[in-house]
Amino acid sequence: MKEIHVVAGIVWRNGRFLAARRPEGKAHAGFWEFPGGKMEPGETREQALVREFREEMSITPLVWEFWRTVRHAYPEQVVHLYFYHITSFAGSVHPAEGHETGWFSHEQALELPFLEADIAVVRELRNAPYFGHTAQEQS
Repeated sequence: MKEIHVVAGIVWRNGRFLAARRPEGKAHAGFWEFPGGKMEPGETREQALVREFREEMSITPLVWEFWRTVRHAYPEQVVHLYFYHITSFAGSVHPAEGHETGWFSHEQALELPFLEADIAVVRELRNAPYFGHTAQEQS
């Protein structure tokens, strides 16, 4: 079975985190996810994280911390997700690729249809120390 490696960022602002809804025409359309994307050959996780956020959300992560790895088997492929907490970023969120985005509290996120691989992560965020955190947004 095909295996892919994906970085995902949990961006914090004012005690809420950023999530994006997958657009129509893509696999798993309508489901919410943490922004990020596939690693390219020869790229480190951190390089992929910065590149994906610049491309997908028009922001540049400045301060991040690796949190955990999740392995999830979908019928078509196995995904290895590397999650990072992002607590400082440059720019303003302007999603590309038709993504709808929002900043959510833990309670709000529990009500959203997240991708299967992200559901356990959303549940575990209730223990994250970042809910009271205000991210540093740099211009």
